[in-house]
Amino acid sequence: MGIVIDGTPHVMRLTLGALAELEAGLESKSLVALVERFEAGNFTTRDVLALIVAGLRGGGWQGRAADLMAAEIEGGPMAAARGAAELLARAFMLPTEAAGNG
Repeated sequence: MGIVIDGTPHVMRLTLGALAELEAGLESKSLVALVERFEAGNFTTRDVLALIVAGLRGGGWQGRAADLMAAEIEGGPMAAARGAAELLARAFMLPTEAAGNG
């Protein structure tokens, strides 16, 4: 999946390494707690930023969260939140669901 930042398209994916980095930087104790917050609609902008950064880094981006503080994300904050939620959902999707077979 992708995101456009400052007019430049970027690939986002949550690799195992990106997930580990995300988990290490979370205030909550686990990724399960993060998933639960997104499912309940109780996520924070910090959660969204952390997921976007993890997804970008999993896609090969070498930046840091601070690099996105003044960046323009195409579609604005709502698009960023939708992208973060989709990344998280895809990371925990069963292989048959990801292929559209289940």
